[in-house]
Amino acid sequence: MKIMTLEELAAHDGQNGHRALIAFQGKVYDVTDSFLWQNGNHQVLHQAGRDLTNEMKDAPHGEDLLTKFPVVAQLARAK
Repeated sequence: MKIMTLEELAAHDGQNGHRALIAFQGKVYDVTDSFLWQNGNHQVLHQAGRDLTNEMKDAPHGEDLLTKFPVVAQLARAK
């Protein structure tokens, strides 16, 4: 599986024709086709192209929701 750095993830912010990718607990999910992620924004609270692991703690839904989206990469560990 592809390994993606945070810098590479940031380029996939869902804007200007870029795919919308988010990371959670080391996995990178493609949320581009979700109507809830228009232009890389989710409910005006979250932006694609970021690791949302800490932000998910406050989400009104569980992490199981992410299983609906394809995993496209593993997030590289910070050095």
